[in-house]
Amino acid sequence: MQDPQFVHLHLHTDYSLLDGAIQIKPLSNRIEELGMPACAMTDHGNMFGAISFYNAMKNHGVKPIIGCETYITRGSRKDRAAGAPGEKANFHLILLAQNFEGYQNLVRLTSKAYTKGFTTNRASINSSSPNTAKG
Repeated sequence: MQDPQFVHLHLHTDYSLLDGAIQIKPLSNRIEELGMPACAMTDHGNMFGAISFYNAMKNHGVKPIIGCETYITRGSRKDRAAGAPGEKANFHLILLAQNFEGYQNLVRLTSKAYTKGFTTNRASINSSSPNTAKG
């Protein structure tokens, strides 16, 4: 028996290199088959598949939720050192767009992470960035 109220809010597609395996088209078919009302895509550090995901889900009558699993660094994005002994230098945070403004904010964050925030081979976001985003 399937629960029609279940919604994936943390799901990696094949755009999550070395982590996700499912392609968007088979995913959208399966989500519709299971009767899920919505599904989120939260690939690691990128939103390369966001438009394909959005269109595929819409074509199957499923509400697409665009998101990203980000890497947040402590202090400066250039600092690769951990805080205290045993602490990691960065941690993961799932961000989901509530609306188009939220989507635009995610695009800005991931673009900035890719162009200015690479730490230990990951596009990272500085945890001290201003918290003024909406959506």
